[in-house]
Amino acid sequence: MTQNRREFISTIAAAGAAVPFINKLDSGILPTEPKKYPLRIFSKPLDSYDFGFMCECIAKSGIGGLDLTVRPGGKVEPADVEGKLPKLVEDAKRYNLALDMMVTGIISATDPLTERVLKTASGSGIKHYRLGYYEYDLKTGIWESLQKIKSSLKEVAALNKEYSIHGGYQNHAGARVGGPVWDLYELLRDLQPEFAGCQYDVRHAMVEGANSWILGMRLIAPYIKTLAIKDFTWITGNGKPRAVTVPMGEGMVNWDLFFKTVKELNISGPLTLHVEYPLLEKGEDKLPLLQQQEIIVRKLKKDIDFLNGYLTKYELN
Repeated sequence: MTQNRREFISTIAAAGAAVPFINKLDSGILPTEPKKYPLRIFSKPLDSYDFGFMCECIAKSGIGGLDLTVRPGGKVEPADVEGKLPKLVEDAKRYNLALDMMVTGIISATDPLTERVLKTASGSGIKHYRLGYYEYDLKTGIWESLQKIKSSLKEVAALNKEYSIHGGYQNHAGARVGGPVWDLYELLRDLQPEFAGCQYDVRHAMVEGANSWILGMRLIAPYIKTLAIKDFTWITGNGKPRAVTVPMGEGMVNWDLFFKTVKELNISGPLTLHVEYPLLEKGEDKLPLLQQQEIIVRKLKKDIDFLNGYLTKYELN
């Protein structure tokens, strides 16, 4: 359900808290910005809320900024990018948050919206974006599909270079391109890593390669410029296994090996937290917004505290 800031402020006022959050966040909870590994959050689970409420939740959780959805059905529709995205970038600054990453559906340089989105994003200070997903054409063939996609991605990379922005393709579990991380090496090996690379997702890599994931990570390491962070476990239903995302530290991702390898290979860049488990349980979305925020912040902060523990352990912050 879509929430709005007026309702939130009314809730605070009714509770006797008359000072608006928009001008004054609690001094002890502003995010501390890491240098090599700034913490961001993939905005999707908060997109239904008013942008101000979203920013308050993120700032109170100790997260330094947003990885905003700028795609069909996202917080910003691509057709509205010039009018909306620069305003949200400025609004985020009022909460001491960076909006320097975005998630897009971009897969082609010939789409008329692609250049509009990249030009506006670059002009607004966004440095990284996630590409959309490519699919195999099984009639054409796997290898032939990759060669066709490689040509398309080369054109996108040229636009990225023109606008000084990096486009990263997320390896995602499943039968689409990039499920096998080796796909990405073939697609990226002739491109400049500064402008085209991978948003490496260790959760999806482990789902598809429980033991071999580390080899794929090593292979494409020079192209990894952002890291998607989430945990998972396997459940079985109707005799079929299914990977389910869970809060950080409650799943099966080998975080020690992951962060040890990040350090060894000198991989650096923003860490974008993907919260793909319920932030609110059944019925909690009917609570007053202030109570919803307390629940959301508590869960996000738990994930961030876990993540910060590993960054400290491996001296990455």
